[in-house]
Formats: sequence, C-alpha cells, structure tokens
Amino acid sequence: MNDATTSTPPRDVRDVYGRRYRIGEHAHELTGHSRRWQLWAAWACMVAISPLQYSFGSAALGLQSSRAWGAAETMWLLALFVACQALVAIPAAWAHRTRRVSPTQLVVGGGILAAVGLVTLAHADSYLGVVLGYAVVGGAGAGVVYSACITTAARWFPERRTSTIGFVTGGFAVGAVPSIALLAIFDSAGGLRVVFDLAALLALLVVIVAGGLLKDPPRHWWPADIDAQAWAVDRKLNRSIPHNLPAVRYYRPAEAMRTGALPLMWLTLALSTALSLFGIAFVVSYAVQAQLGAAVAGLAAGMLAAVNGLGRSFAGTLSDRFGRRRVLAAVLAVEGCTHIGLVLAGEAGAGPAFVLCAMFAGLGGGAFYAIMANLVLEFFGENSLLQNQAILYSAKAVGGLLGIGVAASLVAEVGYRPLFLAAGLLGLVTALTVRFLKQPGRPALPVRPQLGTPVAGAVRPGE
Repeated sequence: MNDATTSTPPRDVRDVYGRRYRIGEHAHELTGHSRRWQLWAAWACMVAISPLQYSFGSAALGLQSSRAWGAAETMWLLALFVACQALVAIPAAWAHRTRRVSPTQLVVGGGILAAVGLVTLAHADSYLGVVLGYAVVGGAGAGVVYSACITTAARWFPERRTSTIGFVTGGFAVGAVPSIALLAIFDSAGGLRVVFDLAALLALLVVIVAGGLLKDPPRHWWPADIDAQAWAVDRKLNRSIPHNLPAVRYYRPAEAMRTGALPLMWLTLALSTALSLFGIAFVVSYAVQAQLGAAVAGLAAGMLAAVNGLGRSFAGTLSDRFGRRRVLAAVLAVEGCTHIGLVLAGEAGAGPAFVLCAMFAGLGGGAFYAIMANLVLEFFGENSLLQNQAILYSAKAVGGLLGIGVAASLVAEVGYRPLFLAAGLLGLVTALTVRFLKQPGRPALPVRPQLGTPVAGAVRPGE
C-alpha cells in the first residue's frame, strides 16, 4: 500500500453513479501512519472485548454450579447482553457518523464499560447485579466499541468495505479463543474469576493503547493511489463489478421499508443471528450433555469462535467476486447443514465430527454480518445509510432474545436435539429467502447493460 507523504491539495470528484469522493490526501499525511494502523487498531479493540460474548457459553456451566442459577436464567444473561449490545450500537453509530464524538472517545469509554462487565461476571453473586453489570453495562460498552471500530475501519478502506468489516468484526470472535481454552482447563469457580479478571485487564490496556490510535478520515475520503472514477466502472480494478451494483437511487427509511427489501433483510438478519447465537450459546452444554467430554466441548467452542472470526473477511472477498446474495445464501445453507450435523455427531458420540461441524457452523455464523451491512448501502444508497442500517441492526437484538433466551427456556422442556435440528432447518429456510432479496428499482435485466446507470437526483452542484 503506497501511503506516500507527498502533499496534494484535496479535491472532490464524482463517479458515473453520482457518488462523491475526496481525493488527494494520503493516510500518512492525516494520521502520521499508514491506514493499516487504523485497521489493526480497530481489530485489536474488537479482540479485547470478545470474551464478553463468545466465552460465555464456555463459562455458563461454571456459573450455574457456583452461583446456583438455573440453565435458562443463566443463558438469559447472554440474551440480554446481545440485545443491549445491538441497541446501544445504533445511537453510538449515529454519534460517530455525525462526528459528535471521536472514535477514540467511543472506544476507550466503551472499553471501560466492557471491562466492568467482565469483572461483574467474575465476582458478582447477585443475579440482578450481573444483569446490570454484565448484560446492561457490559453490553452497552461492547456495542459502543463494536460500532466505532467497524465505522472507522470502513472509512479508511472504502474500496474494500466488505472484507474490511468482515476482518474487524472477526476480531470480536477470534479474540475469545484463549479465554475459551483457559475456561476449559481451569473449570473451577476460582479459575473462572481469574480468567475474566485477566480478560478485563487486557481489555482496558488494549482499548487505551489501540483505541488512542483511531482517527476518522475526512468525509468522503478516498485513497489517493486509486482512481475513484475508474474504480466505479473498471472490472479489472474493482472485482465487485458486475455482481454488486450501486443503488439505483437514494431511499429514505420509509421508502426502503415500502420496497419490501428492507423488511425482508431485517427478517433474514434476525433469523440468521438467532441461529448463529444459538450455536455460540449451546454448543458446549450440548457436547457435555451428549457425553463427548470437556475436551471436545472446549475444542468445539474454540474452533467455532476462531472460524467465525477468521472466515468473515474471506466470505466478504468472495461476495465481491461472486455477488453478495449468492455468497450470503451459501453461508446460511452451510450453517443450517452443520447444525443438523452437530445432532448426528452428538448422537453417534463422534467427537471429531462434532468439532468439525462446530467449525463450519462458525464459518456460516459470522460471514453474513459484513455482507448484509453492505447490502444496505448497495440497495438503498448513502444518503440515509445510517438510519437504514440502524433499522437492520435492530434485528440482532431480536435474534439474540430468540436464539438464546427463548431457546434456553425451550431446552429445559424438549432438550437439545430437537432444537438443534430445528435450528438447522431454519438455517436452510433462511438461505432460501435470500433469493427473494432484489435490489429496489433495478429492472430484471442482465447486470452488464446496467453499468453506468446514474443515481437519480444524485448529481447536484453544491451538494
């Protein structure tokens, strides 16, 4: 990446679709470093807070035994955490994108709240105290950090938005692998406290150091070494063409809802999130119930988290090459099939097969986040991107309540096997719904003749 320090007066240009670009400024001029520093700093902050969500399933059995909580009420803690994380991310994204606060302020503040959540989970014996400290405070902190990190990274890599969001959000999963391993080794109440105390200390250190490096580029910033106007139409330069075309025009939230595309995207994300979080929450307890052993349970949880994180950027790159909807349907189908595979492996007592299925469940359970975030931009345009993404992201709160909280209550009634089978079938049905996602206003024609279609009303002098 060429981030030379040659000073060039910035200027605004527009492409054939009417999209605006600010060109002429190198990242090194703006921050003193390559823009890759922003990417890795955002990733590190996501890694630091990841034990809050992805390690909870491994800690759940220990919490139940040491604090005399039932299985359902223990898992409702994670469900409430996810709901708070998703809902707080919406105002945090608004504050960030309107430049009311800096990414450093958001990440450091959110990181402190996340550390409070981890310490609460380690030491509080009161259920209400854990609800407030872990689910509400920790969830709010995780939502703030999550939103600030993906927004900052995406602004610095606008030409690789999907894979960048995938990489950064992947840190939110892969960073939990060490704590999952430690929880499997030190499975006592004292071990749980030590693991979460260390995670809290590490989270504080990372968000202060790495969060202090985060800085937003100017509005509409574009890397100086890439021709923005050529990128919009040149398939050799932009491998996303012709499978992922820009929005036909800009849609306000009410207009986006009336197209039917945004409600269908919301439903798809809610179901996908419910399925993904169900696996994260219950793969350990199911492995233990199936008598596969603590080692298999811990390895399955670790592989699920690792592949969940590492596979996101790869899936984003594939969606650039082959189309967002096609890859989205594929990863959801994989996730559905592997949940059924977990049942077959668990009933057969096949530990290696169980771990393999958990690994592929992780691949399907993380990739859809980055893909759907970019579908909002490509379906409805930039003008109301914040509001439209907020509507979509609220689906994660519903998915968390259903996939963790409601599922935990049902486990007590029917057991794991029917629920994992139902989750697998739900994943396959959700994959089928993706084919009904159509870009609003785009005629049913081959994509190649549509290249160069301008955004209606987008090019207006002085905008």
